[in-house]
Amino acid sequence: MIGKPGVIGRTCIALILFFLYAPIIILIIFSFNSTRSRTVWSGFTFDWYRSLIVNSSIMNALYTTLIIAVISAVIATIAGTFAAVGFHNMRSRWRTPLTHINNIPMMNADIITGVSLSLLFISLGSVLKFNLGFGTLLLAHITFNIPYVVLSIMPKLRQLDNNLVDAACDLGCTWMKAFWKVIVPEILPGIINGLIIAFTLSIDDFVISYFASGGNIMTLPMQIFAMTRRRISPEINALSTILFLTVLILLIIINIREARQEEKQKKQKIHY
Repeated sequence: MIGKPGVIGRTCIALILFFLYAPIIILIIFSFNSTRSRTVWSGFTFDWYRSLIVNSSIMNALYTTLIIAVISAVIATIAGTFAAVGFHNMRSRWRTPLTHINNIPMMNADIITGVSLSLLFISLGSVLKFNLGFGTLLLAHITFNIPYVVLSIMPKLRQLDNNLVDAACDLGCTWMKAFWKVIVPEILPGIINGLIIAFTLSIDDFVISYFASGGNIMTLPMQIFAMTRRRISPEINALSTILFLTVLILLIIINIREARQEEKQKKQKIHY
C-alpha cells in the first residue's frame, strides 16, 4: 500500500519542481528588468512589453499563430469527433489496432513527425505545384492535433449509454439527428477539452512548424528562436512570458474542467 511521501520524498519533489521552474521564474522576473542585463536587476518596468506591441515582426507572428491555432483546433476537433465516434462503433478487432495507430503520433518524436510531413509536402508540391507555407503549416497542425482530440473524446463515448441512440432512432430520428441531439450533448465536455488541448498544442508547437512552414511563414515560437539566434533581448523574455502564461492558463482550465467532470460523475453514481 502506497502511503504519503516522507521527508525525503517531499524534498525530491521540491528539488524537481525547482529545477523545472526556476529558469522560467527567472525569465519572467527579468522580463520586467529596466535594463538589458540578464544578471543584474536594475528596476521594474513594462517597457519591454510595450516594445512588443510596436514590433511588426512579433505582431505578425502572433497573428499567424492565433489564426493557425484557431483554424487547426476547430477543424481537428470536428474531424477528431467523427473519428472517435467511428472508432467507438467499430468491432473490437478493428477498433483496437486503429486506436493504437491513432496513438502513434502522440508517442512519436516531434522531429520525426516534422521531417515526415515536410518530405510529404515537398513531394506533393513538386507534383501539384505548391510551396511550403501557410497551407502546409495549417495541415501539419491539424494532423498532429487530431489524435489528441480523439483521445479526449473516447472516454466520454465509453460512458455513453447506447440505448439512448437506439431510443432516439426508434422515435423517428435519423442517425445524424440522433448524433446531434443525443451523442454530441453527452460527449460535449470531451469535445471542449479536445478543442482546448488542440489550441494549446498549436500555440506551443515549434519543431513541426519549423519543418512544415519551409521558412516562408513565422509563428511565435519560431520568431522567438530567430530572435535568440541574433541576440538575447529582454523582448524575448517578455514574449516567452506571455506565451508561457497563455499555455499555463489553458492547461489550468483543462484540469479544472476534468476535475469538475470527475466530481460530477461521482455525485451521479452516489445519487443512483
